[in-house]
Amino acid sequence: MSKRRFTEDSYKKEPWFRALTEAISGLQSPEDTANFLRDIATLSELQALSERFEVAKELAQGITYREIAKRTGASTTTVTRVAKFLENGEGGYRKVLNTHRHHRLVSSQPRLTETATPPRGERPASVLQKALEKAKNQ
Repeated sequence: MSKRRFTEDSYKKEPWFRALTEAISGLQSPEDTANFLRDIATLSELQALSERFEVAKELAQGITYREIAKRTGASTTTVTRVAKFLENGEGGYRKVLNTHRHHRLVSSQPRLTETATPPRGERPASVLQKALEKAKNQ
């Protein structure tokens, strides 16, 4: 039998993937989840997943790609990939980041338009920040 290949159009319908998501959803505690993840994934895979989530949290806070790469050790390619999924993905990162208040994008910053000039010493709002704010307000 040939190896199963997931595609963007069909992965959610794959019985194996559905069984995995149902198993994870049924876990009752962070400890149970950690134990399951450790049994199912290598330490390298767990590190990669954890790194991506940390990158997503820092992107949501408006930290620059280079600073995130420096802080986390992730490549700028990984940071860019996570940013792409934050902006155009299925909404999984956004849902988790918005569910956990301490990970949310800081909304006390004034909303800037493309033509507005930020106050001295502040960075202009990124495309990602604007997209997250828009999604949050919907």
